Order: sequence, then C-alpha cells, then structure tokens
Amino acid sequence: MKKLLQLFIIIAMPLCARAQVVITNTSFSMGTTGRIGVGASPTGEGNMWKPLNLSGQGSLAGRMEQTDYFDLLPALHFTPKLIGKDSTNVTFQARLGMYSANGQFIGNVSTRSADGLTFILPEAFVEARNIMGSRWSAWAGARFRRYDDIHICDYFYFDDHSAQGFGASYKTTELTMLMPASTDSAGVYPYNYKVTVAGATNPAIRQRMVWIGEHTFEMKNGNKLKLLGEYHYVAATSDNASIKYPSDKGWVLGAKFTTPIKTVVPESFNDISVRYGTGIANGGDNGNTFTWATYGAPNDEGRYTGAYSLTMVEHFLLTPSKKFSINGYGVFTQSKGGSSSTDKDTYFNGTQIYNRKRDIVAGFRTLYYATDWLHLIGEVHYAVRKDGDNPNAAMWKFSFAPTIAPVGQRSAWCRPHIRFVCSLARYNDYARDHNYSPFLQVNQKRWGTYIGVKAEWWIF
Repeated sequence: MKKLLQLFIIIAMPLCARAQVVITNTSFSMGTTGRIGVGASPTGEGNMWKPLNLSGQGSLAGRMEQTDYFDLLPALHFTPKLIGKDSTNVTFQARLGMYSANGQFIGNVSTRSADGLTFILPEAFVEARNIMGSRWSAWAGARFRRYDDIHICDYFYFDDHSAQGFGASYKTTELTMLMPASTDSAGVYPYNYKVTVAGATNPAIRQRMVWIGEHTFEMKNGNKLKLLGEYHYVAATSDNASIKYPSDKGWVLGAKFTTPIKTVVPESFNDISVRYGTGIANGGDNGNTFTWATYGAPNDEGRYTGAYSLTMVEHFLLTPSKKFSINGYGVFTQSKGGSSSTDKDTYFNGTQIYNRKRDIVAGFRTLYYATDWLHLIGEVHYAVRKDGDNPNAAMWKFSFAPTIAPVGQRSAWCRPHIRFVCSLARYNDYARDHNYSPFLQVNQKRWGTYIGVKAEWWIF
C-alpha cells in the first residue's frame, strides 16, 4: 500500500507544482452496483427463464428479468492542502465487473466453461477536480463516462462516452478525446487486420479517434440545456495490409433540455433530448447508445457515407406525494448504414447484416409506498423493432414487484431493493414466429412469463 500511495503522489504532484503540497486525508472507498437473484418461467421449457425483451433492444422495456451481474468500485481519494488555495480533489478509481453468459455464476456453481463467469475492467482512471482551486478539471484512463439514464431500462441516452481516452473541463464546458477501437483487437471488423513487414505478418488495429465537445447552459430557474458535438475519424489501412480499408469519418450533433419539477418530494424532473449522427458515428443498437459502435453495412467502397442515426428520448419522474411516484419514458431510433440497401447487405467479413432498423419503446413504472419499507412497483412497456424490410416485431410487457426497501426512504431512488418479481409479455405473430426475444428462442409462444426474487443495489 505504501508504494501505491507514493505512485499516486507522483501523479498528483505536477498538478500542484507551484504550491507547497502535503497529502492528507487520504481515503479509500468501495462502491458497488448490481442485480442478483433467482427466477423461473412457468411456461418455459423446463421452467428455464430467459429475458423477455425483444432482440436488438437489450434492456429497453425494463430489466426486471435481467441476468445476474455486479460491479465493485474501489477508489483512492486525495485532498492536497494548498497554501492560499482551495483544495484539489484527486481520485483514482477502478471498476471490476462480473457477469455470466450462461446463467447463474455465484453459489454452488462451476464456471469453468467458456461461456461461464466473465470479468471485465471497464474503468481505471485518474481524475483531478478543481485543480489548485480553479474551475479546471482533467482526467485520463478508461471510464464509464455517462450521465442521465432511464434507470428502469439502464439506458444511458444522449451522452454515454464510456471508453478509453482523456479529457479536460472548465466550469460546464468539457472537451474529450476517445480511442474506443482499441477494444476491437480480438478480430472485430473493420478495425483488426494483418500487415506484413520484413517478412513477418502481425495483427494491427485501425484506430478510431473521437473528439467530443459539450457545454451546459445553467439557467436561473434550474433548467439546463446541454449541447453536444462529436467528430469521428478512422484511418485507412497501410500499403502492407492484406485487406485494404479506406479512411472514413462521421459527426454527431445533439441537445438535451432538463427541467426540474416542483413536487412535495424534490426529485421530479423532465428530460427531452435529440441526437443525430452520420457516417461512422451512427452507432446505437441493442440497448447501448455508443455513437462509435457503427451500425449497418458499408457501401461498395467500404465507407459509411450516407449512414445516419436519429434518436429522440423523453424521460420524466414525478413524485407528487409521499405515497406515489411515476417514472415514464419514450425512445425513438431510426438508423441506416452506409449501403443503399433498405434490408440486408454484406459486412466486411462477408456476413449478411441488416442495414436499416427502427426502435420504438415506451413505458412507465409506478411506485406506491405502502409503508416506508414496503414499496409496490408496477411496470408497463410497449416495444416495436423493425429490421430492414421485415414486418414489425412487437411486445407488451407487464411487471408487478412487491419490494422491500430496508433503508426506509419513500423515493424512486431508494436502494437496496429486494423484489418479488412477476412479469408477463405478449408478443405479436411476427415476433413469436421469428424468435424475436431470448425467451422465444427457447419457447415459441404467444406469452412469455417470469417469476423470481431479485435484489438491486448501488452504494457509492
């Protein structure tokens, strides 16, 4: 530990080179988030349960039936004491995530299979805030750099910039540079390719670079307007590459308006946002909103010229009394790849993928606070997915979850939760007949079911 502290002091010293610095109040924190539990599908094969949501939409339409996962967030915090200056706050934080691609992964379970327990490290960064008492802040590393989400779907809309990079901010203006393509070295096209130099063939990465600018206007009445701009660029392959890819680019523009709403419990708000991306910056599929996760197939030249994605989100929370809350949302996404096809076309690796899609999802959660510690949760969701020229795949989903909230706070954000979950999904003919959900891929039925007991928490 002593050597680790010395390392962090070395990192922090350049930020305070002109002042006498004494590191005091060093502290360690451990945060955690997760969802864990058990469940069964009474109408499923062998009662085996699978998520009910439509394929291609991830957690959109609710996460009551989500598979187990949890994160651990260890962090070290430093507050240097500066003579004549306010304190600089320096933090090193990491995040260790654990989940399974094959159901249960905790308890009396073996996870030696290839699709068993998976460890990920999505965060490891150093951040310095209010450097030497100024309004400047800076960070470098890999992080979950994301802001507001539709919590009942864990859908981080508009400005999810989770990737490896660096950034700086002054007051409410932020500048960021990301290099997310480094994660694609395992062979994901079109970033991974082979080059031959001096007779030796080695893998190389065609690195994507993303420049991001954000500014938030804070108004006297509490309203906020956030503006977003991004530019994406990926270089061409070299002359030594066995497969040639041209350079490509894209850009993003967006705006999000947040309005606080005065209610008895001061947590109510309304958010509305719109974001438009073009070229290789048209990403956002399967429940994520990464603009750098390019959607669709390229054109005949291997580029995404003409590709686009439009996403609009409405999200609100109302707690008009100490008895009741309602959290509602609506998401619309229309995306097209670089090919001129409105259905499927050929991807870089020769497979056929959809080049156009539309998502429409809307829903709400109601919370009735029967007592301080017993909360009755109800959810209704409607989801539509249209891939290419296919008919619409549609689903209604209803959930009811009597919940123990042992902290005893009458709030939509009170955690941890221990829930008894009952969910029922009804699919249209096309969704059922074409296996448009993990549940339908095992059970081709009109109705999908789930009953279980789940825990949800976040502690920071």
